[in-house]
Amino acid sequence: MGQKVNPHGLRVGVIKDWDSKWYADTKDGEFSNNLVEDYKIREFLKKELYSANVSKIEIERKADRVRVFVYTAKPGIVIGKGGAGIEKVKANVQKLTDKKLNIEIKEIKKPDLDAQLVAENIAAQLENRISFRKAMKSCM
Repeated sequence: MGQKVNPHGLRVGVIKDWDSKWYADTKDGEFSNNLVEDYKIREFLKKELYSANVSKIEIERKADRVRVFVYTAKPGIVIGKGGAGIEKVKANVQKLTDKKLNIEIKEIKKPDLDAQLVAENIAAQLENRISFRKAMKSCM
């Protein structure tokens, strides 16, 4: 049996970029702490902003700050009236990290071309008991 290679891992550095951009030494345990922190931030944001159609979350770390880029099809839902929604989310994410946090929202212009959003759309339709043929045809 042949060895299977993860397609995302195969494309990283060639046609795809890393989801996290930072460097840490392994000797002082900083790497594992950052990795767990990134996972918790992603899980929280994905759950909190599910209705905003979040496609991708990128995390960039520098010495004492963390920048989080949230790619979403509906940025108005994330930002809220007068930026109140993003401030609430930022305050909740700040509890997960002790570094200075900066959250940036980026809009996806064509959500129909994003594989993650199309898959979540089909899954939501199937959860609402729509026939799978109708769900697949509506996404094409």
